[in-house]
Amino acid sequence: MKENFAEIIAKCQAENQRLASFFLERELGLGDLDEAGILERMEANLQVMEQGVREGLKGVKSHSGLSGGDARRLHDYLAGGPALGGSVYLEAAMNAVAVNEVNASMGIICATPTAGSSGIVPGVLLACRGRLNLSRRAQLDFLITCGGCGLLIGNQASLSGAAGGCQAEVGSASAMAAAALVEAAGGGPAQSGHALAIALKSMLGLTCDPVASLVEVPCIKRNAAGAVNALVAAEMALAGVESRIPVDQVIEAMGSIGRMMPVALRETALGGLAQTPAARKISQQLQELGQVELDRL
Repeated sequence: MKENFAEIIAKCQAENQRLASFFLERELGLGDLDEAGILERMEANLQVMEQGVREGLKGVKSHSGLSGGDARRLHDYLAGGPALGGSVYLEAAMNAVAVNEVNASMGIICATPTAGSSGIVPGVLLACRGRLNLSRRAQLDFLITCGGCGLLIGNQASLSGAAGGCQAEVGSASAMAAAALVEAAGGGPAQSGHALAIALKSMLGLTCDPVASLVEVPCIKRNAAGAVNALVAAEMALAGVESRIPVDQVIEAMGSIGRMMPVALRETALGGLAQTPAARKISQQLQELGQVELDRL
C-alpha cells in the first residue's frame, strides 16, 4: 500500500467510502483471495480471538508461573459490582488480559499486529460489539480496518518492539483499534485518523523491556492499558476532538523515536523494568528452577 493515511482519507471522503471498504479493495487488488476468501479468513481470525477470551477468562497459567489468572480476577471484580471507570472500559481491559494470558500459556492467538500486543484489538471489539449492535459482517469490517491501519503504520514506521519499542507494538495495536472503533460507531475516515493519531501519541516512547525476556511482564498489563487508551481516543475523536499533529506525522514520529531509542529498551531485556531487582530475581529463579515461585520473590 503506497498511500499514506491522509491520501486514503481524502479518497474515501471523495468517493463516500468507508475505510473497511477501501482496505478490502486493496486486499482484493493483490489477487490472492476473492472477497469471500478474505471474509472467511477474517472470520477464522475472529473465532480465534473469541476462543482466546473464553479460555483466558476461565483462568490460565503460563509455563513460567509468572502470569495467569488476572483476567479471571478482573471478571470476578466486574461481576461483583459497578467498575470505577465504567464496565466497557474494564471489559476491554479484561478481554485484552485474557488473550495475552492465553498467549503466555502457549495457547492459540491472532497476532494483531504481534503476539505481544494480541489482546488489544479483540479486547476492544468484544467489549463494544454488543453495545454497538454490530453484525458479524461489521465485526469482520472492524478487523479489516484494523489490518489496513496496521499495514499503514508498519509501512511508515514499525510494528516491531525490537525495532521501535513497545510503542510500535502496543501503541500500534491501540491505534488500530481506536480507528476501527470510530468507524464501527459511525464516525468518518477523518475521525478514524484523529483517533489513530490520539491513541498512538499517548503511547509514544513506550519501551520494550520484557522481564526475563518473556512476553508476560509488563506486556500483559500494557495490553489492558492499550485497550482502554483505544477507547478513550475513539471517544475523543467521535466527540470532535482533533489531533493537532496530522496522523501521518504522528506515525513518522513514532518511527523516529524508535530509531533513537537505546538498544537496551528495545526488547533486549537489558534495561528498564527488565533490570529491576525483582526482574533479576525472576530471571535467576527461571534459570535455577525452570519456573517462578512468586512467594519467594
